[in-house]
Amino acid sequence: MKFQRVKLLLFIALLVAPLQTFAQIGLGAEQTAKYLPALTGKKVALVANQTSLVGSTHLLDTLLSLKINVVKVFTPEHGFRGNVSAGEKVSSTVDEKTGVPLVSLYGDNKKPSVAQMQDADVLVFDIQDVGARFYTYISTLHYVMEACAENQKLLVVLDRPNPNGSYIDGPVLVPAFKSFVGMHPVPVVHGMTMGEYAQMINGEGWLANGKKCNLQVIPLLNYTHSTEYDLPAPPSPNLKSKEAICLYPSLCFFEGTNVSVGRGTDTPFEIIGRPGFKAGNFTFTPKSIPGVADNPPYEGKQCTGFSLTNFCREYIMPSREIYLYWLTGFYNDSEDKSKFFNGFFDKLAGTDELRKQIERGESPEDIRKSWQPGLRQYDEMRQKYLLYPLS
Repeated sequence: MKFQRVKLLLFIALLVAPLQTFAQIGLGAEQTAKYLPALTGKKVALVANQTSLVGSTHLLDTLLSLKINVVKVFTPEHGFRGNVSAGEKVSSTVDEKTGVPLVSLYGDNKKPSVAQMQDADVLVFDIQDVGARFYTYISTLHYVMEACAENQKLLVVLDRPNPNGSYIDGPVLVPAFKSFVGMHPVPVVHGMTMGEYAQMINGEGWLANGKKCNLQVIPLLNYTHSTEYDLPAPPSPNLKSKEAICLYPSLCFFEGTNVSVGRGTDTPFEIIGRPGFKAGNFTFTPKSIPGVADNPPYEGKQCTGFSLTNFCREYIMPSREIYLYWLTGFYNDSEDKSKFFNGFFDKLAGTDELRKQIERGESPEDIRKSWQPGLRQYDEMRQKYLLYPLS
């Protein structure tokens, strides 16, 4: 089974320019002088979570200290403090520290209602994304923009770097497979910051009835799409490391299969495996971890597979592409291939073609070739909305 193209690693690393590192990136949230005028004297609603930091202080606390009238906080998947497992219900409640009401935008209430928008003049969106289409924060962004457009509210997006922003890759979503884990005709790795993505949603007319959101983006300083960025806070409970975030676009496909991505371990999205797998060299046993992995796949069962932590820097970062050999390898090794995929896979892929290609035995190289026309068309569209140099 062709899980690793070891001979290519050093060759590719020599050919591809290294990611750039700047001493100091200026985050949108840190540039208060640029957005406070739009908030002063207004009733403000935040769309925020644990990543919404100004230095080491939460944006909510920062704005309250500046006497901004924050009337509520809308929270995405994983909640306000980022301690709710993927797919679990996020309750609407109040922030214990400040008493500010919290309103969940996950589950049955993905879009702010007219009633929820009435007592706000301005919405501020400040959430760290990871640059993958199936990461639901860009879907939350869409619905917030739609609510602002329908209720004539200003939306201020405080931009943050995209840790996977140096490349685009994967199949482009087909509209028939639109869901909360993929709402727009973009590839799996979309190569845009939240601010750029918001401009694309507006510019391409993707909001309901072609409406436009009154949008203000506070751009980053000293940033390019080749800038290497270490996130100051985990964006969600199971993306706890830089390596997991790097591997996520390649590994999240396994959430639509019978292979574990390590939920219920100390290194989720850095390991893969399943019980009875014979070709692996690494074992792990998932367990339930409240707020991180409640009842994970194969709880209490030993899984055999691979530890991929080092593969991020060895391959993903220099090659800047999704790695498919793990996916095709595990499928080919399956004794009962009819049980490999589940109903979630096509939603994650944004198409049924990837699953069919794997079932037909197509090679990763041929699969990647099939993506190229869509990627070229998407990249041409993307260029209109980029705020930062590609390198």
